[in-house]
Amino acid sequence: MKARVVSTRVIAGAAVAVLSGSMVAALALPAAGVALETRSGRVLLVVGVFGTLLTVCYSRVLWAAFLRRLTLLHHLDVAVVAVVSYGVPLFAGAQWVALPMAFISVATVVFARAAVAWAVTLAAIAAGTLMMVFVGLPLPLALLYGAVALPFVAPMTYGVAWLCHVVDDLREARAELARRAVDEERLRFSRDLHDTLGHTLNAIALRAELGERLVRTNPDGADAELAEIQRIARTAVHDVREIVRGYRAMSLDTELDGVAAVLGAAGVRCDRPELPADLPGHVHVPLGWVAREAVTNVLRHSTASWCEVSVHIEGDQVILEIVNDGGPGGALVVRGNGLTGLAERVTAAGGSLTTEAGGGTFRVSAAVPLAGVAA
Repeated sequence: MKARVVSTRVIAGAAVAVLSGSMVAALALPAAGVALETRSGRVLLVVGVFGTLLTVCYSRVLWAAFLRRLTLLHHLDVAVVAVVSYGVPLFAGAQWVALPMAFISVATVVFARAAVAWAVTLAAIAAGTLMMVFVGLPLPLALLYGAVALPFVAPMTYGVAWLCHVVDDLREARAELARRAVDEERLRFSRDLHDTLGHTLNAIALRAELGERLVRTNPDGADAELAEIQRIARTAVHDVREIVRGYRAMSLDTELDGVAAVLGAAGVRCDRPELPADLPGHVHVPLGWVAREAVTNVLRHSTASWCEVSVHIEGDQVILEIVNDGGPGGALVVRGNGLTGLAERVTAAGGSLTTEAGGGTFRVSAAVPLAGVAA
């Protein structure tokens, strides 16, 4: 079963409902007692007005704080909560001494800096305790309220806000991971498509040119080239399907056969090297891509007459070297998409790719560790 992150709005809504309900209860219970004692409808009206004002402003502040959407208007709501929380007990008597809990609850979550929030919260608790003494509560009872009842709501509200923020951050992190996974898959697909079709289309173009030259002088040879073009095209279709499925396998041995055949057809002298015995399977994929892209570069970007390919083991690495005489005269090598993709593949396998130009030759060297790397 997949893990599911509960919506931040659901948590915030439930928390606001519970906390606001507590504030309403703090108002309703004393109001009911006063109304029964005095049998006054005016008391109920006043309490209803202030209770509605307090509940609305309190709920708005908590909702915005839990969802990180506080604005200047919400700070005005905080001021209303403070006035009602401390003003009603001062003018209406000791039965309303629980109301400062509303402002204490809000103070813990409306300030961006935690130090400021807790400083204001402690000041609100101290002010609430002094107010209880002022309205006539005995000092021991006021201290008990100030030490136990008033501070109780502060960590509760702070904890709910923290939970909402954590859930929100988790949702954003999951969305970012999903975006990165899509980007990586796009990069893999474009790299595979470039390496596969670049090589195959160059081979088809080369065979077509050769067949065009042979069509008049050697019809049998032209027919053979056309048949080879059909075979390469069918192979390309198969390779593209495998790339789309994400299951394409690569064999260094097969790629070296293709290198020798394609370069030979292009008039570039190339002997197929023998592979060392018992090469581990993990080296075939990165080195096979290096062989494929290197011969594509020889056909596309050089006028080489010979190409030398060697595969050998040095220490704990398998080395593939491809050298041709069609390189630039200088030492500057500009990496295009092909060489950049190869470097990424080889690096992912724990190896390294180097290119070197000079003296009219161009060298590509790829080294992959025999032991492989952990997935």
